[in-house]
Amino acid sequence: MNKRITIFLMFTSAYFLSYFYRLANAVISEDLSLDLSLTPSQLGLMTSLFFATFAAAQIPLGIGLDRWGPRWVTPLLMVVGVLGSIIFGVAPSFFWLSVGRGLIGIGMAGILMGSLKAFSQWFPPERFATMSGLLVGIGSTGALFAATPLAWLNGQIGWRSVFLGMAGVTLVVALVIMTFGRNTPPGVEWPQPEKGQGGVGQVLKDSCFWRLAPVSLFGSGTGLAFQGLWAGPYLFDVYGLSDVEAGNILLFVGVGATLGFILSGWIADRLHLPKVVLLGTLLFIGVQVVLALRPPLFVVSIMFFLFGFAGAFNILILSHVRRLFPDAITGQAITAINLFGFAGTFLLQWLMGVVIGSFVVGANGAYPPQAYATVLVVTAVANAIAIARYVPLAREDQELSIAD
Repeated sequence: MNKRITIFLMFTSAYFLSYFYRLANAVISEDLSLDLSLTPSQLGLMTSLFFATFAAAQIPLGIGLDRWGPRWVTPLLMVVGVLGSIIFGVAPSFFWLSVGRGLIGIGMAGILMGSLKAFSQWFPPERFATMSGLLVGIGSTGALFAATPLAWLNGQIGWRSVFLGMAGVTLVVALVIMTFGRNTPPGVEWPQPEKGQGGVGQVLKDSCFWRLAPVSLFGSGTGLAFQGLWAGPYLFDVYGLSDVEAGNILLFVGVGATLGFILSGWIADRLHLPKVVLLGTLLFIGVQVVLALRPPLFVVSIMFFLFGFAGAFNILILSHVRRLFPDAITGQAITAINLFGFAGTFLLQWLMGVVIGSFVVGANGAYPPQAYATVLVVTAVANAIAIARYVPLAREDQELSIAD
């Protein structure tokens, strides 16, 4: 098999696992709450710890990737995720559930960034957005497994057994990457920073970075916070659906995200990347507004598909970063921007729980539609402000493209 294909398949398999872990709690949230007596605030905080630890690992991860490469850094972190999945699966309390969730976040932190760092060496720059989109698109089918199949497995063997089984699968994939992966193609040396390249310091001093960061924070943050947890309770409380019924509709988000990830890179490599980011974000904002209006259930299915599809275009922010910084500090550049995406997910996922929990529970034990409408309107406004800050950079990029 072509070595490039091997590299692609190994990292894509790992990303499948990462996507499953980050979204699994949306389907099992009701059972987690019942089994361990969790409040909405505790459920939101515990689930968001995946993204908090994931974000906290990004800066040291970038330094490690640039120094030692993804062949070693990515699988070693995945072993931490194996431990976390085991602890989560046997957790007797909120505390241990949180510890397990946090360790899973650390374990998955190096997969996407490690994949992109590897692809920056194995594929030419003009194919980077396409390959990144394919990676995330195919890997995001983990979201499909974290919908109806997970709901079915949860009913058959319970969420604890699911997480113990996933620990074993994660260990196998980590060992495969360590054994068969390579940082660079044969004969290609690992890039070293040139004199004057300041790594993450250079990245953070660049004004362009600060126009990209809010888009990642609120775009990726909203998408993962809602899809990864609150989309499930939204369907339970607002529409009164069962686990399997909600899982069926959550599948639409996963399918939309998969198509969005695959197509976004392909489109961006053929059109103007910032323009594609702008259009995708505007559609994403519109979907949040529609969901806040409590539309009929068949419209919700369509909106969930579009939520996943449009939200997936946020991945192009990583490709935009790749265009702004040299190869030797690519790892630190993309992990720095990814820090904001996952920090946003941690904050929004937790704060959504706080806001929803501030409303009075109905007689049926459900929170009112107004609770979910509030958080969706707030995230829509935040995304609008972020994309407005991005517009000047998009115009500058277009002018440079025309000049070239």
